[in-house]
Amino acid sequence: MFTGIVEEVGRVVSAEQRGEVLVLQVEARRVPEGLELGGSIAVDGCCLTAVAVEADGFTCELTGETLARTAFARRLKPGAPVNLERPLRADGRLDGHIVQGHVDGVGTVRGLSRQGGSAELEVALPPGLERYVAEKGSIAVDGVSLTVTGVGPGVFRATLIPYTLEHTSLGQAQAGGPVNLEVDVIAKYVERLLGGVGGR
Repeated sequence: MFTGIVEEVGRVVSAEQRGEVLVLQVEARRVPEGLELGGSIAVDGCCLTAVAVEADGFTCELTGETLARTAFARRLKPGAPVNLERPLRADGRLDGHIVQGHVDGVGTVRGLSRQGGSAELEVALPPGLERYVAEKGSIAVDGVSLTVTGVGPGVFRATLIPYTLEHTSLGQAQAGGPVNLEVDVIAKYVERLLGGVGGR
C-alpha cells in the first residue's frame, strides 16, 4: 500500500523489450535505500516489483497487461521523469490517502494553468471512472495524491501547490499528455456493496 506522497522524481535510464516483458531501468538516489530485491515500488502510481536494486537505481519488469492499462507505453523513454514512492510501513504515517498502486485508467491532461506559485490541473477522465470522482475527494494522478477541487462532465480539476509542482513530475504536465489514474478504493467497494443489495 502507498500514500500518494512522492518521495523522489527519478529518471528513466532505459526501457527495453525482452521477450514478453519490458525491462525498465530507473535512476534514483533516495528510494533504493531500504528497497529490497523483490520489493514493491510505485512508479508513476503503478506498483511494480524491483528485480534488481543498486545504490543509484533499480530495475523492474513490466508485462503486457501493465502496459495496456497504464500510460507507460507512450511515456517510458530515456530521460523521462517518473514519480517514485516506496510502500507504506505498517508503523508509518498515512499522509496522503490509501493508494494501492493499481492503475484504474489513463486520463488525458486538458491543461495546467499557472496561478501565481500554484496551478490548476484539469484532466479528462476515461469512460467508467467519472462516477468514482467527487469534489473534495481524493485521486492519485501519476502516483500523486491530490484533492479534487472540481468535477465536470468527463473531467476533474485539482489545485497543485508550489511544493507539488517542484517535487513531482506534474509540474511538467502538458496538454494532451497521458496520466495514470487511481480512484479512491473506498468508492469502488461502496459501489460493489450497494450493487449487491440493490442491483442498481
